[in-house]
Amino acid sequence: MIDQNQYLVSDPAQRQVARNLYESTRNLPLVCPHGHVDPHLFADQNYHFTDPVGLLIKPDHYVLRILHSQGIAYENLGISVQNGKPVEEDPRKIWQIFAEHFYCYNATPTGLWIRDELADVFDIDEKLTAKNAQAIYEAIQKRLDTPDFTPRKLYQQFNIAVLCTTDSASDELQEHQNIASSDWHGHILPTFRADTIVHIDQTNWVEEIAALSKATSIQINHFSTFLQAIESHRSYFKQMGATATDLAVVSAMSESVTPNKMEKLFQKGLQKQISEKEAAQFVAGMLVELARMSAEDGLVMQLHVGSYRNHDEALFETAGPNLGADFPVPVTFTRPLQPLLDRFGNHPNFHMILFTLDENTYARELAPLASYYPSVKLGPPWWFHDNLNGMQRFFEQAIDSGGLYSTVGFNDDTRAFLSIPARHDVWRRASANWLANLVVRYIVEEESVFEMMKALACGLAFKAYNLEQYAPVEARII
Repeated sequence: MIDQNQYLVSDPAQRQVARNLYESTRNLPLVCPHGHVDPHLFADQNYHFTDPVGLLIKPDHYVLRILHSQGIAYENLGISVQNGKPVEEDPRKIWQIFAEHFYCYNATPTGLWIRDELADVFDIDEKLTAKNAQAIYEAIQKRLDTPDFTPRKLYQQFNIAVLCTTDSASDELQEHQNIASSDWHGHILPTFRADTIVHIDQTNWVEEIAALSKATSIQINHFSTFLQAIESHRSYFKQMGATATDLAVVSAMSESVTPNKMEKLFQKGLQKQISEKEAAQFVAGMLVELARMSAEDGLVMQLHVGSYRNHDEALFETAGPNLGADFPVPVTFTRPLQPLLDRFGNHPNFHMILFTLDENTYARELAPLASYYPSVKLGPPWWFHDNLNGMQRFFEQAIDSGGLYSTVGFNDDTRAFLSIPARHDVWRRASANWLANLVVRYIVEEESVFEMMKALACGLAFKAYNLEQYAPVEARII
């Protein structure tokens, strides 16, 4: 069992306030407005996880990257790297490797999440080691094999109110159709992810445009028909319940590019003759176009900025993305986003949520932008900063500068479904710590702090992502 004081501050007076705050939100539902859980888990009502490795190791790049840093080859973890070396297929052997290196996760968020998952989901309080690896494997497998251990049942057990997936811009959402046509009452909603059609210099961009053309029955041969297809498919996503879009970019540069120039860039992309500089201009122009679409259709625009993806090019070419080889880079927002915000920053129907891996921008740029423009909200600590220390830095830099209600609270941004409750629990306890500190220093009065705690726990996320229809009355904020 998790100790009631886990993650809470050591000062007795502050801890008591923090515990009271945490307890006030403990039973509020989890809202998961952004993440990467596969909708197939919920489309099949009888879906069962195969084994502990397929559940806890292979889908989680947080887990994989630490093992890789210790010299463990991906093929030894069951990941095909197409390097001619045999791929380990025995999940028990992979689990043993993981257990032998579990000490490497000490004091990391990944280690905390897995520890909490084992305790809360599998009732395993014993620390994973090389010696008990197989016994714990068997205990997990036994639970996975039970009839009720399905994603749909876990969705209810975790008290999730709504969960949004991340779906390619050309996705025809068959899994979501299957969920909608079933008699299940869970809320699994798609999110329109535009990366594959916006990043014009990617090797498979032409194929992605063809896929979008097929999905929309619109022949895409010009920039104008490209925009028509995007608008059409966004409308379809919205019909399927989507309330948001997403785009990941290295730079936040936006630009109002003329239609004639965008057409020329588009044609160069089709011919696979576009330069790096031209591709950057196309992406900058598309940021403004996507903002325009959001102002028109009301879908919230998420922008994830500052991740240099697939840094290990050899790994990407042989094994694909999302294996841990992504890294933060410095970014700026104020000047790069000015063209976009000049047009839509004060638009009543435009809403944009900004995420960054560059913490230096919290107080310098992001919080000031969010505390001025009504359309801008600040997303929670993301990726490398989704941990207790990162959350504390976020509170100190972003909320002190921009205010609590210029943020969106928390989202778990995970592929690992079972880690969702643990991630939310860390956030709620970190929020309680921060608010308790404000109370004991007489910065915030106690009668206000419980409403602030509810906002951080789930209320802000329900509101910012237009998901309040899924929120019980007790979870809503003003």
